[in-house]
Amino acid sequence: MSRNVITILGGGALIVAVAMAAAPSSLGAPAAMSTALTPAANLRVALNNLLTEHVALAASATAGAIGGRMGQFNGAAAALEANSNDVIKAVASVYGEDAGKAFGPLWKKHIGFVVNYTTGVAAKDKSQQEKAVGDLLGYTQDFGAFISSATKTLPSGAVAELVKMHILTFKDVIDAQGTALPGREYVAIRKAYGHMGMIAEPLAGAISKQFPSKFPGAVDSSAAGLRITLNTLLSEHVYLAARATGAALGARQVEFQAAAAALDQNSEDITRALASVYGEDAGRAFGPLWKKHIGFVVDYTSGVAMKDNVKQDKAVNDLLGYTQEFGAFLNSATKSLPTGAVADLVKMHILTLKDVIDAQAAGDQMKVYANLRTAMGHMSMVADPLSEAIVKQFPDRFGR
Repeated sequence: MSRNVITILGGGALIVAVAMAAAPSSLGAPAAMSTALTPAANLRVALNNLLTEHVALAASATAGAIGGRMGQFNGAAAALEANSNDVIKAVASVYGEDAGKAFGPLWKKHIGFVVNYTTGVAAKDKSQQEKAVGDLLGYTQDFGAFISSATKTLPSGAVAELVKMHILTFKDVIDAQGTALPGREYVAIRKAYGHMGMIAEPLAGAISKQFPSKFPGAVDSSAAGLRITLNTLLSEHVYLAARATGAALGARQVEFQAAAAALDQNSEDITRALASVYGEDAGRAFGPLWKKHIGFVVDYTSGVAMKDNVKQDKAVNDLLGYTQEFGAFLNSATKSLPTGAVADLVKMHILTLKDVIDAQAAGDQMKVYANLRTAMGHMSMVADPLSEAIVKQFPDRFGR
């Protein structure tokens, strides 16, 4: 079972352990404290992470198909199938195995229509494209009806509109891939990726109201919102970095530049998120520190491309040294997160991304995308304790 599904069922012990280290002593504290780690928030985060991952893996699959890189297509498609199975398990964990069995074919149906549209774009077959779009738009009604029936509260039409936006934003990704415009492709990917939270939030809200004893807490609290923001941005960071390193190692320079530009925009958004909490001076200090590790990743990727073991070793050592620097920064900012605990989490981020790059260099696309899922999923282990530390630090701002 994936970590996302485990989170829905109430797991995530390491996250809780690190977050508890960030919490002030409960001696003399009020019985109820602000927290980003309620079961309702866990549900929203788990759904958000699965749905954003769905977009990321689908975009890699369609890029591989249209670009004639069948290894990439097959690897991304296998990972997308695994993601779909986790989405289905998540639904079954709430509504039961029968609901999961009914939901599975419905969910995978829209992926088949996306494949049909992608094939039409690759073949420049307008009639096939139009049929696929028509099928996808019709699918929104079926999906809306299923979710409305399951939750008993979400209106079918409202869900259909949200899924329609998912389809249209993802169509923009495929269209940009079909016209070989990587700059537009990555702008579209970021938009499609970000939109999935618009589906996860109301769905999590409906489920938590339907099963309040299983998912207590507020889905739409400011604390949960902070946690979602950090999860989305940090998982996107991994995805864009992997697309950039894959393009660099594949000698696709134009795509590398487009992915690197999107990664830089993601870094700016992460910096703004921290500055919104700690102020502009902290943002100015954090920005160069965050981008420093991206530079070391570039150095490692260059060493891999040139088969330069010395350069690779230096980059790894620089990255491992960076973990302490980053841990010290967050410890100083939050006043509670232990430097060593943060450093260990960032070390795992570096090692899981290194596994992606190594698989890219080896040409093992199945391993690339299996490792990418691990690397993207790990970022919750950074985002969740950081968000909880911030909530504890500013309880008036991030109330329940």
